[in-house]
Amino acid sequence: MKILRIITRLNVGGPAIHTILLTQALNNELYKSILITGRVGIDEKDMGYLAGERGVEPLIIPELERKINPIKDIIALWKIYFIMRRERPDIVHTHTAKAGALGRIAAVLAGIPVRIHTFHGHIFESYFNSFSAGVFIFIERFLAFFSKYIVVVSEAQKEEIVKKYKIAKDKKVKVVPLGLDLDRLSLIVSKRGKLRGEMCIGNDCVLIGIIGRLVPVKNHRMFLDACKKLFDLAGGLDIRCILIGDGEERTGLEGYARKLGIQEKVVFSGWKKEMADVYADLDIVALTSLNEGTPVALIEALASGRPVVSTDVGGVKDVVEDGINGYLVALGDASGLARCLLELAGDPEKRRAFGRNGRQKVLRRYSKERLVKDIKALYEEALGGRD
Repeated sequence: MKILRIITRLNVGGPAIHTILLTQALNNELYKSILITGRVGIDEKDMGYLAGERGVEPLIIPELERKINPIKDIIALWKIYFIMRRERPDIVHTHTAKAGALGRIAAVLAGIPVRIHTFHGHIFESYFNSFSAGVFIFIERFLAFFSKYIVVVSEAQKEEIVKKYKIAKDKKVKVVPLGLDLDRLSLIVSKRGKLRGEMCIGNDCVLIGIIGRLVPVKNHRMFLDACKKLFDLAGGLDIRCILIGDGEERTGLEGYARKLGIQEKVVFSGWKKEMADVYADLDIVALTSLNEGTPVALIEALASGRPVVSTDVGGVKDVVEDGINGYLVALGDASGLARCLLELAGDPEKRRAFGRNGRQKVLRRYSKERLVKDIKALYEEALGGRD
């Protein structure tokens, strides 16, 4: 079975990890996988290193970019088409919006009958104005008509895709949760102290981290607002907060931290390649996104035995069980977020209990082995039903 997989770019995040792991796993005597991708933006962190570590050599199409550019998009479309004509894959599987559009159109033109697209999240909320979002919804409905299956990463996301946005009928939409290489996070105790040493943060300090691109949809201002309230309520507790990641909003967020007067207790670290070192030194992990599919940072945090506090959006509730392995707060409720963080900061035993519960859940549900098994079954089903 030959699979041609396409993703717009291998920037830091769940989609890149997902596609690299699948390309690696489905490359043996039974499967041949080809990965096509574009170039990462100059303001983004590149995960191409992970592809190299996994022995995956993607075909790079420079014109394949996230932003709409009619000339480059047409060039990318035809390059993808000619690769399909040359390789004649059994399945074309696309990931992320631009790759999903160009890849499925090219597959129709090339006569590839089995076309699958994965929504890792969606761009229908919190990215564009209502008119633009409506255009993208119309395009996705059109493309879904030419897709054998639409894959989503959570039940909550399926509910949105089928009922809220009406992208495709229920029977066409398949839930395949994320799968990650979580084994590397099993021995993080031995790594404790590296991040704190770099940041000159003592071992007795409660360190709260938020991990992700510094872009509007991640809603870091809510996190900073909660940090301000948290520090005001902390009393004698020594608490520090760290933002791990980079992006277009960094300068503005640093200025906002200064405006709030919390710059001495908040660290902007940029990206860290060795995330096991990061989770080892964090006590609590937060997420404040406006919109999420299934957040990798929360899965990795729980796999590392760390409790989490997150906004209740998208597929987050599939990962976080409120009061069991973390807390869920309403979008925009910075006070609620601060209260939950303070409760965990002041209760080490609850942090350990939440961490144990979370680790048990995610190791069972989000392993790479389960992902590969599910995708193999999906592909066999898709080919079995091929005309």
